[in-house]
Amino acid sequence: MGALDTALHGLRALIADGTLSPGDRLPSEGELCETLGVSRGSLREAIRMLAALGVLDTRHGSGSYVSELRAADLIGSLSLTVGLLPMAGVLELTELRRVLEPHAAALAAARIEEDVVQSLDRMLEEIEATTDFEVQSRLDHEFHMAISQVAGNDALTSLINVLRSRSRAYRISEPSDAAELKIHSDAGHRAILRGLAEADPVAASAAASAHVAYTEYWVRRYTDPDA
Repeated sequence: MGALDTALHGLRALIADGTLSPGDRLPSEGELCETLGVSRGSLREAIRMLAALGVLDTRHGSGSYVSELRAADLIGSLSLTVGLLPMAGVLELTELRRVLEPHAAALAAARIEEDVVQSLDRMLEEIEATTDFEVQSRLDHEFHMAISQVAGNDALTSLINVLRSRSRAYRISEPSDAAELKIHSDAGHRAILRGLAEADPVAASAAASAHVAYTEYWVRRYTDPDA
């Protein structure tokens, strides 16, 4: 194991076993280097990496502290690497969405309030009225994230946001295909909203599953034209 890996695993172990708790300030560099058996350079690099992942919070002039370690925040840091995935990777993300988004829709259907239903309805009207891809993509994302937020699980919302954000980077290049996708996507949104408005978790979940499955079909088609 290299020096950097030793420093990383050592810091992670101190946090995982409770030696360092959320909000605690890290010991001095000298103390940590002696405890972990690494150089200052390796330690500093490990601290920078854990800070990028949201595990540590480095404050200028004050030192480094263990973050709150909220599940939603740590999951959100996955966007640093998920954002690099090629089209084939987006297909795998879409398959994950088929599991997560129906669950979020089912939870939301049991908790949603009328004012949120009306807000989602207005959002769909905007989506249906536009042919601008960027506007459509933004509103589509807001629609699905609003549903996830109603579901009430911050970690689930964060994970769906990470998965969907990468998917948004790709677009259908063939105009006729894009038009067909929009027709089915608009219809899928309406089916999800009906399930939510009727407080029917089964209907909302089924509609969300079908909606993501159709998206997956197009992602798969553009990933492997012979599929």
